[in-house]
Amino acid sequence: QVQLEESGGGLVQPGGSLRLSCAASGNIFSINAMGWYRQPPGKKRELVASITFRGSTTYADSVKGRFTISRVNANNTADLQMDSLKPDDTAVYYCNLEGVVTVGHWALRDYWGQGTQVTVSS
Repeated sequence: QVQLEESGGGLVQPGGSLRLSCAASGNIFSINAMGWYRQPPGKKRELVASITFRGSTTYADSVKGRFTISRVNANNTADLQMDSLKPDDTAVYYCNLEGVVTVGHWALRDYWGQGTQVTVSS
């Protein structure tokens, strides 16, 4: 009932920029927060940035000052602007919808995108 489309991944040189976009669709009533997570090769998934329905943001220490998360389209789309990219930013990036309420349901649920590859290499 809820679908996520992720786009914007690719290959970029160190110091370059990429912009990831996550668009949610379906019978969504409300979303508490949208965010981006990433899983580098051989490591666990970690939070990159998130934004609540009120616009409050949270960033991992490793990306503060370099990445910016924003929301558009009535909070159903979240973009992640990534600047000054480093090789350590290489990972599969996943869009996350936290605390989603859908029409006709009562429970809060989380949804995950399938992931988009970001590779930072010289």
